[in-house]
Amino acid sequence: MWKPGNTCLARSDWKIACFLTAFPKMPYFARLFLFFFCLVLLVESRNPGRRPWSGQLEMPRLSHLSKKTHDITKFQKGKTEQLLRVDEHDFTMRPAFGGPAIPVGVDVQVESLDSISEVDMDFTMTLYLRHYWKDERLSFPSTTNKSMTFDGRLVKKIWVPDVFFVHSKRSFTHDTTTDNIMLRVFPDGHVLYSMRITVTAMCNMDFSHFPLDSQTCSLELESYAYTDEDLMLYWKNGDESLKTDEKISLSQFLIHKFHTTSRLAFYSSTGWYNRLYINFTLRRHIFFFLLQTYFPATLMVMLSWVSFWIDHRAVPARVSLGSTTVLTMSTIITGVNASMPRVSYIKAVDIYLWISFVFVFLSVLEYAAVNYLTTVQERKERKLRDKVPCLCGMLHSRTIMLDGNYSESEANSLAGYTRSHIVTDEEKQEKIVVHLALSDESNTSRKKGLKGHMGLRIIQNTHVIDKYSRLIFPASYIFFNLIYWSVFC
Repeated sequence: MWKPGNTCLARSDWKIACFLTAFPKMPYFARLFLFFFCLVLLVESRNPGRRPWSGQLEMPRLSHLSKKTHDITKFQKGKTEQLLRVDEHDFTMRPAFGGPAIPVGVDVQVESLDSISEVDMDFTMTLYLRHYWKDERLSFPSTTNKSMTFDGRLVKKIWVPDVFFVHSKRSFTHDTTTDNIMLRVFPDGHVLYSMRITVTAMCNMDFSHFPLDSQTCSLELESYAYTDEDLMLYWKNGDESLKTDEKISLSQFLIHKFHTTSRLAFYSSTGWYNRLYINFTLRRHIFFFLLQTYFPATLMVMLSWVSFWIDHRAVPARVSLGSTTVLTMSTIITGVNASMPRVSYIKAVDIYLWISFVFVFLSVLEYAAVNYLTTVQERKERKLRDKVPCLCGMLHSRTIMLDGNYSESEANSLAGYTRSHIVTDEEKQEKIVVHLALSDESNTSRKKGLKGHMGLRIIQNTHVIDKYSRLIFPASYIFFNLIYWSVFC
């Protein structure tokens, strides 16, 4: 029921009655707005897929991972620098400046030994270089005693050792995909600084026994600015500080041994510095040079001996064979020296190649001597024929005794000849005089002794020179090889 003042009671049933009574008296636009509002509420109440709006914003539920760990970098900006107090200290000065020398431990892991160059006398190595030291300025509180790991961006803001490679030609830090630098800081201030480096360094090589040689190379580490009074470099775990990959191998060398040493280096203008050495010994594989150098040279020497079995009258065959072997030996020597540095001392391979070249050259000279002596002998025989026009009856003359006696049967040895070849008594006398002259020359040579007589026989018979060469040349070369391999191996 309505009461004066057109007010409705507080009870809900009276509110509904009041609303229904007042609805016809409302303006047209108000009744239209109220109608659409009721229609929207009716549609929303009939949609089962959505929850009714409660009037409060709903927060997303956190997963179990987000409840356990929180990314502190999203809540506190500059947390790392504040924790390590980088801005509070001057890191251009070493730790404990003005006090005792700071110890810096070093260990190295060799990843690969890339190349060894005899011409440039250097080697290229890729390694992991790690430094260990303590800087109390970087200590931070931690309840779990866990370290913090950073990349190379923090290295530029703190102090790190200035280690460099002595006698290095080229070196660089790998930067794929980012700089290969790692910095690990522990709560008590201990620091681990690691980087991946490829370095090309000088190696003093001795080629006096090449290719039967062994080379010892060293990679030297040293502080550039700090003397032993400010920084003490040392191998962190002694010989165990150097580790190598078991798969490291080279095509020409066998890696024999890796070991570490350390000593002091003195510079007259700056003082004493701690220097660390990575030493490794390489032994060269000989099989490649046996196939490419020693076997071809030996075969060329043996090929030059073939001319001793060729008739001395076959001039084109023996000359072409000798010139071919000499040129081939020259090519082998040139090829070996092209891949070697121009050193001022003799190498082992030079001794072998040049002595082989001498053997080949002597075989050519041997034929030159044989050909010359043959020409001289033929010239003498031609002059002798010119002096005695006809020796028809004594083509196969026999040696006359030293006392000049001869028999009638010896002068008339005409067996196997026709009657037209028989000479008179006067012609026999002339032939006897010639043979007496030859016998006198023979007597004169015999007075010089047996040695001179043997030499005369060798000169007169050029086939004997080839016969002796077939024995002397191979025996001498075999003797040389026995001495060579026993000395250099």
